[in-house]
Amino acid sequence: MMAAGRAGELGARVVLLEKNNRPGIKLLMTGKGRCNITNKIEEPRMMAERYGKNGKFLLSLFHGFGTEDVINFFESRGVMTKVEKGNRVITKNDRSQDVLDALLGYLKEGRVEIRFNSEAKEIIRKANRIEKIILADGEEIIADKFIICTGGKSYPVTGSTGDGYAWAKNLGHTVMALLPALTPVIVGEKIVKELEGLSLKDVEISAYKDNKKIDSKSGEALFTGDGMSGPIVINMSKVIARELPGKVELRIDFMPELDLKALDQKIQKEFQEGNNKLFRNSLDSLLPQKLIPIIVRLSKIDPEKKVNLVTREERKSLLHFLKSFSLEVRGVMGFEKAMVTSGGISLNEVDPKTMRSKIIDNLFFAGEVLDLDGPTGGYNLQICWSTGHAAGEAAALN
Repeated sequence: MMAAGRAGELGARVVLLEKNNRPGIKLLMTGKGRCNITNKIEEPRMMAERYGKNGKFLLSLFHGFGTEDVINFFESRGVMTKVEKGNRVITKNDRSQDVLDALLGYLKEGRVEIRFNSEAKEIIRKANRIEKIILADGEEIIADKFIICTGGKSYPVTGSTGDGYAWAKNLGHTVMALLPALTPVIVGEKIVKELEGLSLKDVEISAYKDNKKIDSKSGEALFTGDGMSGPIVINMSKVIARELPGKVELRIDFMPELDLKALDQKIQKEFQEGNNKLFRNSLDSLLPQKLIPIIVRLSKIDPEKKVNLVTREERKSLLHFLKSFSLEVRGVMGFEKAMVTSGGISLNEVDPKTMRSKIIDNLFFAGEVLDLDGPTGGYNLQICWSTGHAAGEAAALN
């Protein structure tokens, strides 16, 4: 929609082919229906760094149409925004529909023709140019320029079934390995079922492969019926998925602000001040209620034991579970639960200023179909706005 709107705004005659019977199905789901349109990091270089090694590809795009441009674009069309925790820019009315309405208005302004229930089945090329597209019903669409904005493979029920990857491959493009990203993690331990729904705040979770740390994040997490979710876990899911199969585990530090020595001193002090307390009643100030019986059980300390009788060795066992609560990773949820797709069309084959293919002269790409993905918090929609705006502009003017 951004690519088509920008091309239309610049005077191009544009047809937008949508295989669904309505637009923006996945957009309406973003930000839990509130649409986290971007992340308010002012400096383009800082923003680009959040995307890892591929972030440098986005630098010129962010200079062309960055965070502030996106906020101004939507606010000029009546979508007021607010900034929440983690610099997330959310619609003020908590309505993703407002964002979709603004984009549909943009398309109308640019006289873009939207064709629903129009599934592209085949792309016909002649030498290094696309000649036409053949739709599922056999109709042929002939144009001067083509932009592929088909998204990834995540949430296939919304229509994102990875079609763009197959087309790109057939046209000679390289598609980097596709993996689900920003998705919950599944673990082997059954105890997580007892913890289902428990939200953790200010914890640190590290992922290990064969006892070597591969990633670490601090913040909020959530226990699910078969594993873990929440911002820091889903932000690690891409790294975890790449290390599977193999021995991968999550280690949770429930009190990252204290090192082992400081935490031990804190526990000793608590135990001394409550020397008549039973061990099972002594952890209220350290852990959420739902977690206490699990830690008591795993520590193998007699729950009826008075805290002033807890030995140093027993305390050492308790410290281990408070600082390194380990869960064996069995897998990550698949594309049906992933917010985005990691991998995609190789960035080496796309011009970072215009989004033009370096292989097919009249082809452009935008959005999740590219080998670009970021953490949760508005970063992935920013990719869509920036790449879409650049592709639409270049296709209209060049």
